[in-house]
Amino acid sequence: MTKRTSAKHKIDRRMGENIWGRPKSPVNRREYGPGQHGQRRKSKLSDFGLQLRAKQKLKGYYGDLTEKQFRRIFTEAERIKGDTGENLIGLLERRLDAVVYRAKFVATVFAARQFVNHGHVTVNGRKVNIPSYRVKEGDVVEVRERSRQITVLLEAVQLTERDVPEYITADHSKMSAKFVRTPSFGDVPYPVIMEPNLVIEYYAQN
Repeated sequence: MTKRTSAKHKIDRRMGENIWGRPKSPVNRREYGPGQHGQRRKSKLSDFGLQLRAKQKLKGYYGDLTEKQFRRIFTEAERIKGDTGENLIGLLERRLDAVVYRAKFVATVFAARQFVNHGHVTVNGRKVNIPSYRVKEGDVVEVRERSRQITVLLEAVQLTERDVPEYITADHSKMSAKFVRTPSFGDVPYPVIMEPNLVIEYYAQN
């Protein structure tokens, strides 16, 4: 098991939810938590516990971002005019690794981060190897010509477990995707319930 797969499965088990909707998630087989005490009856979470879990789930979904990274994005979302929760989701979805994942160039957001890191992606014809790079509306993200026969790429395109959302147009014959617009929270195809409102409450108190 690779480090990425291990991390992904740990997050699912810790949350008690299949947060990416993957068929091989351990939660599909065991709904209880990890460790020797995982099968104990779960106690009711406090308001703080619910807020913390909402933050951990959203942070984990985008590749288990560090607290420093996530807090910085949240702070920026607060500064932008409009609803902070909507702004937060919009900023997260504009990350280059998130766009690569949404376009189905790779199977997981963890793989998307590595794919970008290894220099397989261009934005508007220019190589970008920073997963947190923020795309703009109208930007075209492409897989470099020399990388288009990579096995993980060819396998991901065939996946039927998720579709490309409408705010991204993808042409898999050309391995190209266009970021059409910044999505609202309701546009994002999360397989589980995300609660950015609780994330706002968490940071308001901490």
